[in-house]
Amino acid sequence: MSSIVVIGAGVGGLAAALRLQAAGHRVTVLEQAPEIGGKLGVIRHDGFVFDTGPSLVTMPHILAELLACADRRLDDVLPLTRLDVAARYRFPDGTRLDLPGELARIPQALDRALGPGRGDQWMAFLARARSIWAASRGPFLESPIDPRVVVRQSRPSDLMTIAPWRSLRGLGGRYLDDPRLAMLLDRYATYTGSDPRRAPAALAAVPWTEQAWGSWYVPGGLGLIAEVVRDSFLDHGGVLELDATVEGIETDTLGRVHGVTLADGTFRPADLVVANADARQVYDHLVWTPGADRAAARMRRATPSLAGFVILLALDDPPAATPHHQVLFGDDYDDEFDSVFGFGGPARPVARPTVYISAPEDPAIVPGPGTGSWFVLVNAPRHDPDGGVDWDAPGLAADYADRILGLMAERGVDVRSSIRHQIVMTPADLERRTRTPGGSIYGSSSNGPRAAFLRPRNASPVPGLYLVGGSAHPGGGLPLVMLSAKIVAGLIGPAT
Repeated sequence: MSSIVVIGAGVGGLAAALRLQAAGHRVTVLEQAPEIGGKLGVIRHDGFVFDTGPSLVTMPHILAELLACADRRLDDVLPLTRLDVAARYRFPDGTRLDLPGELARIPQALDRALGPGRGDQWMAFLARARSIWAASRGPFLESPIDPRVVVRQSRPSDLMTIAPWRSLRGLGGRYLDDPRLAMLLDRYATYTGSDPRRAPAALAAVPWTEQAWGSWYVPGGLGLIAEVVRDSFLDHGGVLELDATVEGIETDTLGRVHGVTLADGTFRPADLVVANADARQVYDHLVWTPGADRAAARMRRATPSLAGFVILLALDDPPAATPHHQVLFGDDYDDEFDSVFGFGGPARPVARPTVYISAPEDPAIVPGPGTGSWFVLVNAPRHDPDGGVDWDAPGLAADYADRILGLMAERGVDVRSSIRHQIVMTPADLERRTRTPGGSIYGSSSNGPRAAFLRPRNASPVPGLYLVGGSAHPGGGLPLVMLSAKIVAGLIGPAT
């Protein structure tokens, strides 16, 4: 039996802790904040409840498998609701598409909204995406990343299917000739904080998995996921400490982890440490060994992921018949990605960005009938006062929030007269709240064919230290974060 410290009570840390505790280890989770969840955050204000991270569950079987290791049934402890309309898309030409949450209904909806033949185009693309998922899930997503193992386990036909030399947009161009379908596909690159012109074609698996398994909501808010995983962990004898900031991961004379030091100077011995902190934070500020220095240098070769600018809206009398998700596309998607990544000039707030709205119809998250808790997000450059955007600059956040609300109105969703309260969250705020450098949501982006191999591995070069969560392999988003926890638990193995 090993004594294991998990740094961070985000979903990745809690999922790893639960798996390891269920496998017979003694696990303690140390969380620097006064609450759990990490980027799966929750804000409560004046009777309104806001999820500040993911707004839907995809591939729910991964969550079900996680809870099953603690003898919990998903339907018993966290019943999910499948969305009938996965998202309403509003394109620059004014076209509106209600994309069904069921795969079989998607072709007809595309033909009806975009014109005959669009459904066949999209389904032809999804057939390729399904093949990419089948070829990549084992060696890339469900296993520790190792280029030698990937090459050894992959057949030549798999590499041809995945097409690592091709971008997501480039692959889409082989199947989709409608610019609105291309725009629909481009958006899926943002699920990993990436640019579709540079992200690999392997990301085609993202729309396939979402549409094959559907989009799901947790009544009461997705923050309940972290609570259920936490409760399962505690019920199995795990220990959770809040307001416990780890300032250092300590190693012995042989360079092996043997504990952590807290902000108050307390040393906590541990046989193993699992870090559910941003990998850059870990290697730059928490552990000091030659291996960690090399890992940090490798990470610096990767492009940081995009960040997000968020407005939380407490509404009175919100628009009727509002879908759970809306995407109001901007006029120029290329300019949006150029702006957030700093191509063709310094990084800058997008002048006319795509606006994403989550508006759950859920009485559990509002103070009463006729009110709404809306989450509004736009892609944004990371917080970088020295060489990019300083999101703490006086007036910037308030002015940009007004601009976003104006764009929503221009695109048919005007709620300005209904706002009771609004809370603005910038990339700088996310950096402070979660210690994520620059507020980059996913750590590093997937930009470039080598990006997957530059992402930090789950087994670090520091013996006894493991990485879990969105900044480590296999990447960000709830399903992949939970898979990272499964990989780490597999690397450590059961207690002996």
